[in-house]
Amino acid sequence: MAIEIERKFLVKTIPENQIQYSHHIKQGYIVSDKDKVIRVRQKENDYFITIKGNKVGISRFEFEYPIPKPDAKKLFKHFCGKKLIEKIRHYIEYEGCTWEVDVFCGENAGLVIAEIELESENQEFHLPNWVGSEVTYQEKYYNMNLIKRSFNKWSED
Repeated sequence: MAIEIERKFLVKTIPENQIQYSHHIKQGYIVSDKDKVIRVRQKENDYFITIKGNKVGISRFEFEYPIPKPDAKKLFKHFCGKKLIEKIRHYIEYEGCTWEVDVFCGENAGLVIAEIELESENQEFHLPNWVGSEVTYQEKYYNMNLIKRSFNKWSED
């Protein structure tokens, strides 16, 4: 059993010269509510099913398993519906920590989020100068909620 502990931040500018590598990610949600998430993800040519439990603070249970491409394709088609999250994920090392910078596409184009996964909720880390406001506790920034109300519709609020 794995515990995911992460914090999320808006990105002021993408530090292009610090990107080590990037992946295109597509993901859909089979179940997404405040207590649990079951997600299918394509990361380049690899496919995964992920189960996440409800949050306690910034921690939650996370189980992720590789699945065959045909299974993933069927899950996307028959269980996820037409709304999918697509993004480019950049990986950046900064002062001993790996930052994942997600540049969203489609209905969420314009949104750029940086995430850092931590060993403990109290782990200290330094913010790079390209990181902006923290949005860890703002549910509208959760991927599962971006499926329900995309970033490009926020201006209608």
